[in-house]
Amino acid sequence: MHPRLHTSFCELVGVDTPIVQTGMGWVAGPSLVSASANAGALGILASATMDYDQLARSIAEVQANTNKPFGVNLRADSADVNDRITLMIDQGVKVASFAQAPKQDLIDELQSAGLVVIPSIGAKRHAEKVLDWGVDAVLVQGGEGGGHTGSVPTSILLPQVVEAVAGRVPVIAAGGFRDGRGLVAALAWGADAIAMGTRFLLTSDSSVPQAVKDFYLDFGVTDTVVTTEVDGVPHRVLRTDLVNQLEAGGARARLTALPRAALNALRFRSMTGLGIGDMWSEGNAMRTSMGLSWPQMVMAANTPMLLKAGLVDGNTNSGVLASGQVVGVIDDLPTCAELVDRIISQADEVLNELNATPKSWTGA
Repeated sequence: MHPRLHTSFCELVGVDTPIVQTGMGWVAGPSLVSASANAGALGILASATMDYDQLARSIAEVQANTNKPFGVNLRADSADVNDRITLMIDQGVKVASFAQAPKQDLIDELQSAGLVVIPSIGAKRHAEKVLDWGVDAVLVQGGEGGGHTGSVPTSILLPQVVEAVAGRVPVIAAGGFRDGRGLVAALAWGADAIAMGTRFLLTSDSSVPQAVKDFYLDFGVTDTVVTTEVDGVPHRVLRTDLVNQLEAGGARARLTALPRAALNALRFRSMTGLGIGDMWSEGNAMRTSMGLSWPQMVMAANTPMLLKAGLVDGNTNSGVLASGQVVGVIDDLPTCAELVDRIISQADEVLNELNATPKSWTGA
């Protein structure tokens, strides 16, 4: 492997390659995480769609299948976040990642126990804020990325964040990555690693049903949409019939959907073991942190069930399928090991070509 591919991120978390498999809800379970870790990447468990006992079992399953470092993605506003952190500390998990920045006391508790804290950010000002809190690295996602995302593309946002960080912590780039050329580009922009969601979802090690993977492979780079109609905040998903209906329906459709959304929210909270009081506290915290209206809060709480319908139950007609634009340039389902090996081999080749004597071209 080219020496440039062993970065400060690799040293920080103890992995062989500067590649991260993101903590996608309903997707990043024990099989995908352990396969990613064994391939030399940092695999991250998605705990937001698990109750406490499921998380404990998932951590144990990953540890039974790999001795490599891995992480757990947490919601800082979940009612039992302190219990989950205690579990992670007791079980020797290496990395705690967050979709939203955790409070200072959580960061201090995790770091004092030796865990690496990595929040996801979507703007330069967010990087500056979390650096003051003492995080160990930042994951910055450009607008090409799937799920909740911003409007600034990776090519513009990433250099901004790298400049703001100024070498204080490693920067992980997400949004639009799939191969070795992208990895080298991210390094050239100043990142220390790349993170991928859609590309790892579309591997043979992913637990997503085969029919759903085949469904993804039929989509092009212009077949995703960033919509606020799913949960009130910008969310990049595949442009399916359901999403088109939500987009076309407007306020009246959202109003009629609220009772069903509320029922689904209750179902999801029941699955994750939360009582009504915890559900209310968590929902209100989400409403405040995201600036949502009350109807938007209900729709946001409904989103996990819409994602489950597509990604777990395989119902592409009534589920929501988060996806980055990179879906349009993916055409196979390798194992995680094959994917990581391919990316590193491509990056090696590109770096060696860049170091070689420039080619001389002559016109016809």
